Amino acid sequence: MPRANQKSPRDTAITVADCKFALHNASVPPRARGGANLVATADARGTNIAGLRQSGSLKLLFPRKRTAALHAVAVNTAGGVTGGDVFALSLGAESGAELTLTTQAAERAYQAQPEERARIENRISLADGARVNWVPQETILYRGCAVDRTLSVDMAATASLLLAEPLVFGRAAKGETLTEASFRDRIEIRRDGKIVFLDAMTFSGDLAKHLGRPTIAGGAGAMVSLVYIATDAEAQLAPLRAMLSTTGGASLLRDDILFLRLLAADSFALRASLIPILNRLTGNDLPRTWMI
Repeated sequence: MPRANQKSPRDTAITVADCKFALHNASVPPRARGGANLVATADARGTNIAGLRQSGSLKLLFPRKRTAALHAVAVNTAGGVTGGDVFALSLGAESGAELTLTTQAAERAYQAQPEERARIENRISLADGARVNWVPQETILYRGCAVDRTLSVDMAATASLLLAEPLVFGRAAKGETLTEASFRDRIEIRRDGKIVFLDAMTFSGDLAKHLGRPTIAGGAGAMVSLVYIATDAEAQLAPLRAMLSTTGGASLLRDDILFLRLLAADSFALRASLIPILNRLTGNDLPRTWMI
């Protein structure tokens, strides 16, 4: 059962009404809308679906289980996000449940019309003893994109979390220079109601020029932010540092909270470094979509 000061994953999940509120209160009519709400529960068979609701351009698929954990694959049937789009995704892991969320492919943030922004709102709730691996594939920023994205996590003291958000700055293979883009991102993690991690970043304007500065990113074309909250976080620090290149770093925020940030020349180089790390932290249970 949840602690007295912690809501149940079913209570904190984004409801259909929440999605409608976000859609109806967007500053401009959305071009695409999507909402999904998944609750996972643990029983003698492992982790299974306790509740599922989805609508619009956001769908969840469930590959055949290889382990006791439940894997969910998010699919944006709109093919990407652009100004005016609104997407809301909620995951709830009940006591003892183990849930992994990824995406079918990289998300593409396309050019937006003036004064229009895309909104992506994600929430995760973890009860005692639950574990969630939030490992979506890359978000690719296209020239002229305008995106606001939030990820809010509410977890019990005994829950575990792996969270990785890869980001790619433009399409290097097409010779695109990201001279104009706007991306606002915020990750907030609460444990027993108290904030234990907060990371907010804003990219705006000529990103290529900004990221090209030696003191910023040295011309990196991709990056990932990773948070690992578990009892073995301290034991993972040295092995992960040994796996990083000179453009990455990892540190302990607390004995059981590890934070890692890695820069890479492009998405290919980022994946080459990131996949072994994710395999290690998921116990070699990384979703197959990462291997395609």
